[in-house]
Amino acid sequence: MAKKNENRSDVALKCTECGEQRLRTSKNKKNTPERLEISKYCSRCRKHTIHKETKSA
Repeated sequence: MAKKNENRSDVALKCTECGEQRLRTSKNKKNTPERLEISKYCSRCRKHTIHKETKSA
């Protein structure tokens, strides 16, 4: 039986325009070892912007 969430880790996403760090998600470290870059809606900018992965605290 496989262990639950063995390869997944929690990451924080930071807006590239305003610097707001409010989104959190998880990613599979085995399939995507590089940092995530996702287009998400930023409530502070009030538009879709690129969000980059940062170190989780």
